[in-house]
Amino acid sequence: MNATPRWLTSEQKVAWDSFIRMQETLIGRLSRLVQADSQMSASDYIVLVSLTERGGGRMRFLDLAKLVEWEKSRMSHQVRRMTTRGLVAREECPDDGRGAFIVATPAGYKAIEEAAPVHVEHVRRLFIDALTQEELDTLARISNRVLAHMEKQPD
Repeated sequence: MNATPRWLTSEQKVAWDSFIRMQETLIGRLSRLVQADSQMSASDYIVLVSLTERGGGRMRFLDLAKLVEWEKSRMSHQVRRMTTRGLVAREECPDDGRGAFIVATPAGYKAIEEAAPVHVEHVRRLFIDALTQEELDTLARISNRVLAHMEKQPD
């Protein structure tokens, strides 16, 4: 770590503060809307979307935690809550006694199928509709650049 902090310039601070405020406001609003519309928490939604869109309905526990960038303990608590409500099930991995699969149940599929169309409309109304296609393309390039940069940095 450097002895002298590399403070942000005023322009950098404005960019950073604006980004954080937008991100926190958007995520907070979307989380409240998901809860109000579907009685699912934002965490429930993230897990079910990850399982159904990317995982084909089932994923190894650690792969799911990594995909959503959560610690193992947070994912464990979330899966326990969702299992209690019947949204997911935990299945032992036959070829690895220590591993487990998290599987979306029929109730989990029904919940995400009902919530997703309403959620995407909120995303469109609050975010997509505020930007031009060129701005969206630029934002995607910037986001991908930052993600690639972060992959090269120590955690």
